[in-house]
Amino acid sequence: MSSTVVRGRARPQLGETVTSAWRTLRRRILTPDMSATNLDVRGFKAKNPAARELLETIGRTFLTGYSYAAETPEPGPLSQRLDQIPTRFRGFAYEGAAMALAVLDALPGRSRHVARFLTGPGDPHVYMAYVGVGWAMARLPRFRWRTLTAPDPLLRWLALDGYGFHQAYFATDRYVYGQYREPAFPWPPGPHGGYADRAIDQGIGRALWFVCGTDAERVTETIEGFAPERRADLYSGAGLAATYAGGADEEELRAFWQRAGEHRTQVSQGSVFAASARVRAGLVVPHNEVATRALCGMSVAEAADLAYLRRPTGEVPGGPPAYEVWRQAVANEFVVIGRN
Repeated sequence: MSSTVVRGRARPQLGETVTSAWRTLRRRILTPDMSATNLDVRGFKAKNPAARELLETIGRTFLTGYSYAAETPEPGPLSQRLDQIPTRFRGFAYEGAAMALAVLDALPGRSRHVARFLTGPGDPHVYMAYVGVGWAMARLPRFRWRTLTAPDPLLRWLALDGYGFHQAYFATDRYVYGQYREPAFPWPPGPHGGYADRAIDQGIGRALWFVCGTDAERVTETIEGFAPERRADLYSGAGLAATYAGGADEEELRAFWQRAGEHRTQVSQGSVFAASARVRAGLVVPHNEVATRALCGMSVAEAADLAYLRRPTGEVPGGPPAYEVWRQAVANEFVVIGRN
């Protein structure tokens, strides 16, 4: 038995007490400070109080998911806790949880927390989970990157999206205003290593929605300050964040799409991928519908179907990575229907 009864009450045994204390200590050591998500701490200016509350709630929810996983990494109990998070924000909790599991995997030992999570309750949230792994990548020394779990060759680029988001969010002066790019990025190994910069830029573009406080006009101005060859990926990331996270009404979103000019199809592609992530996880909320109508001219369900129908079945020898083939196919669909 794991407990004794004293005067009608169950008293935990020493082993239970030690285990609980260790989990609490591990959570406190591994979990970043909640204040790091405050926009004032980050130096970000929200366009209005509602945007501030939205973005700070997202940040707090991410860290809540992180703390849950750091304390209780077992997939079943962890998912039970994560599923108590409100629908709108639950994906961010799963993202934070995946980051924590990846960090735990990098500690000494033979942990496979991320792998077990992805083959269990984390599977519907695989897109956000891969992004969370990228957050861990940004916090871990490079010699520990070999512990990272991103087995799907199609989706593993989302880890670099997460890496780019992290760097833009926490090192904004360098990665956003200084427009820094990583020299000879060493991950992932294989023939498509040169695509890493582009995947990182997609994450930087997604972070701009937060850095600019959901102000679509400011996002556009910031992207237009980057080198022309980087803007398509930045717009794609911003379109994804505008759809997944929200914070702008239909008029603002339509104006954002218009101002994107030659990169409108990339904005729409990012929105489609956000819709796909929301639908797969069963987390669709009203603002997702508003965003896909404004940025794609279609419902969330239609956008998710488009992502599914254009998803490649494998790599093309000698071609770009399948993930980029997928992105191009979705973007080209908007050219075909004349929405560009």
